[in-house]
Amino acid sequence: MNPFQKNESKETFFSPVSTEEVPPPPPSLPKKPPPKICGSNYPLSIIFIVVNEFCERFSYYGMKAVLTLYFLYFLHWNEDTSTSVYHAFSSLCYFTPILGAAVADSWLGKFKTIMYLSLVYVLGHVIKSLGALPILGGHMVHTVLSLVGLSLIALGTGGIKPCVAAFGGDQFEKTHEEERTRYFSVFYLSINAGSLISTFVTPMLRGDVQCFGGDCYALAFGVPGLLMVIALVVFAMGSKMYKKTPPEGNIVTQVIKCIWFALSNRFKNRSGDIPKRQHWLDWAAEKYPKQLIMDVKALTRILFLYIPLPMFWALLEQQGSRWTLQATRMNRNLGFIVLQPDQMQVLNPLLVLIFIPLFDLVIYPLVSKCGINFSSLRKMAVGMILACLAFAVVAVVETKVNEMAPPQPGPQEIFLQVLNLADDEVKVTVVGDDNNSLLPESIRSFQKMPHYSKLHLKTKSQDFHFHLKYHNLSVYTEHSVEEKKWYSLIIREDGESISSMMVKDAENITTNGMTAVRFLNTLHKEVNINLGADISLNVGEDYDVSAYRTVQIGEYSAVRCKTEDDDFLLNLGLLNFGAAYLFVITNSTRQGPQAWKTEDIPANKISIAWQLPQYVLVTAGEVMFSVTGLEFSYSQAPSSMKSVLQAAWLLTIGVGNFIVLTVAQFSDLVQWVEFTLFSCLLLLVCLVFSIMGYYYVPLKSEDIQEPAAKKIPHIQENTINLETKNTKL
Repeated sequence: MNPFQKNESKETFFSPVSTEEVPPPPPSLPKKPPPKICGSNYPLSIIFIVVNEFCERFSYYGMKAVLTLYFLYFLHWNEDTSTSVYHAFSSLCYFTPILGAAVADSWLGKFKTIMYLSLVYVLGHVIKSLGALPILGGHMVHTVLSLVGLSLIALGTGGIKPCVAAFGGDQFEKTHEEERTRYFSVFYLSINAGSLISTFVTPMLRGDVQCFGGDCYALAFGVPGLLMVIALVVFAMGSKMYKKTPPEGNIVTQVIKCIWFALSNRFKNRSGDIPKRQHWLDWAAEKYPKQLIMDVKALTRILFLYIPLPMFWALLEQQGSRWTLQATRMNRNLGFIVLQPDQMQVLNPLLVLIFIPLFDLVIYPLVSKCGINFSSLRKMAVGMILACLAFAVVAVVETKVNEMAPPQPGPQEIFLQVLNLADDEVKVTVVGDDNNSLLPESIRSFQKMPHYSKLHLKTKSQDFHFHLKYHNLSVYTEHSVEEKKWYSLIIREDGESISSMMVKDAENITTNGMTAVRFLNTLHKEVNINLGADISLNVGEDYDVSAYRTVQIGEYSAVRCKTEDDDFLLNLGLLNFGAAYLFVITNSTRQGPQAWKTEDIPANKISIAWQLPQYVLVTAGEVMFSVTGLEFSYSQAPSSMKSVLQAAWLLTIGVGNFIVLTVAQFSDLVQWVEFTLFSCLLLLVCLVFSIMGYYYVPLKSEDIQEPAAKKIPHIQENTINLETKNTKL
C-alpha cells in the first residue's frame, strides 16, 4: 500500500501574454473569506475532501482485496489468468493519472474533473457488482460486466488520483504553510485508514456471509461501491465552500513537447557543418525558454534513475495476487481468529503505519550515530534487497506448501483409491500388468486408505480389468478411466456376492481454503442433507454419490437429515481447512444411520502465520524504497518539475504491474521457481541501480534554480506555466 501516490498542492506562476499596458480593472468588492474550522486557519472545506479520500480509498482497496479470488472461484479462471487480469487492472490504474492530470490542468479544472470521473467511478462499481450476481446471466455476461466495470473503475480512480490532494492544498492561503503541511499528514492518514479497514472488512463480507449458495462477492463489491457513492456525495456537499482555481496548463505536456522538439531539431540539424551543442536538450532553445530547458535537464537526471524501479513494484504488487493465492492453500486458523486468505493483505498498511515512524525516529538515527553514510540511494538499494529476501522467503514457503499437497497425476497416469463397503475383506488385483496388486494386503471392511495408488495407462483412456476376491468368490469387473484423473473404486455387497462402481473424484475442488464434502448413500431411500447456511443436497438411494459441495470449516456434530419417513442427525466431526471428505451413510447398527468419514484430499497443515516474515520484509523494503525515493526525487528537481516526477513515479508502478502480467501469462513456470526468478531479477536490477547511484552526483538545494520569482515570456507569445509544489510529509 503506497500512500504517497497523490499530488500535492500547486501554486502556478505564469507570464503575461502581451507586454502592452492594460488599463487597471475597476475596483471589486473584497471576497468573503471561506469558513474556517473552529476559528483556526483550516478551511472547513478540507473536511469534505479528507472524508471523500477515506471513502474512495476504502472503495478501491476493498474492491481490489477480493478481486483475485473472484476471478479464480467465481469466474473460474486459472491462477495465471487471474493474476494477469489483476495486474492489467492495476497497471491501468497507474497509467490513467496522466489523462486525469491533463484534463484537470488543461480543460476542466480539478473540481469538475473529480466530480465527472467520480461518476464514472461509481458506474464502474455498479457494473462490477452486477457482474458478481450469479442470477444475472451466464459466465460470458459476468466476464463482460466485470471487465467493463474494472475499466471504468481504473479510469475513475486513476483520473482523480492526481487531483484530490492538490485540490485540498489549493484551499489554503499562501501564508498558512504550516496548516497545509498538517493537512497533508491527515490526508495520508485517511488513505492508510481507508485501505487498512477495507482490506480487513471486505474479505469478511465475501467469506463469512453466504448468498446465492456460496461466497457473497456481490456484497463484497457492493459495499465498496456504496462507499464511493458516499465519497461523491460528501465531496459535492462542500461545493460552495471550495476555492476553485481555473485550469492553468499541464506542465507534463510542456515537458514532452520540449523533449520532442529537441530530438526532432537535433535530427534535422545532424549535418557536420552545424556546430554541436553542449547538451542534446539545448536544441530546444529555438522554441522554448532557457529556464524550462534547464529544468528539463535536471528532470532527465532523475528519470534516468527511474529506469530500474519498475522491477521493485513488480514484486511489491504481488501481495494481492500470488501471495493471496498462496494463502488459500494454508491453514488460516490462528487459534484466536480465523482469517480469510485475502485478509493477510491488511498487514501491509498496518506495518506501513508502524514502520514509517520506527525508521524515521529509531533506525535511521541509530545508523547515523554509527557513522554510516546512509544516503537516499543506499536506502533505496537496501529496500530492493529486502524485497529480494521477501520473495526468497515466499519461495521457501511455497515449497513447504507443495510438499503437503497431494501429488498430481501426469500424462498416462491416474490415481485410484479403493473403498471397501462390503462386510468382509476383499483382495483387489489389476488383471494384466503382471497381476499387480493395488495393495499387498487385503482391504478390510471400511478400511481408510492412507493414500491414492498410481496406475499407468498405455493410452490416454483405457479399460481396466479388476479381480476382486471375496470369501471364496472371484469377481471380475471392468471400468474405463482417463489420464490425469482421480478415481475411487467402490466395492459393495450385492446379495451373496459383491460388485463395484468407479466414481471420478474431483481434484482441486476446495475453494478459499474451505472444506468440500460429498456423500455416498447406502440406504434404500433418498436422503436430504442440510449443511446449514442455505446449503442442502439430495442423495439418491442405493449407493448414489453426490457432487462435492464447499462448506465453512468447523465442527459439524449434528447435521440434520431426513428421508421420506424419518428424520435423523449425522455427526460429521471436524471439517478442516482445504480438505475434501467423502461420507458414507450406512445403517448397520441399532443407533440408526451413521456417517463413515474418509479424506479424499488432506487438510492444509502449513499455518498462514508463515506469511508474516515475507510481509514484514517487503513492507520494510517499501518504506525504505518508496518514501525515500519520492523524497530524494523531489529534493533533486526544480519545483516546476515535481508534477512530472509524480507522473513518472506512477508510471513505474504501472510498468511493474505489466511485468508481472507478462511473466504470469507467458513464463509457464512452477510457482516457487517464478518467485525465485523475481527475487533474482530484482537482485540483478539492484546491482545495476547501485552502479547508477554510485556515479550519480546529487545536487545541493542551492544548486537547484527555482524560477518562482521570474516571469519568462514565450518567444511566440504563449503562456509558460511553471508549477511549484510544497511537499512535506
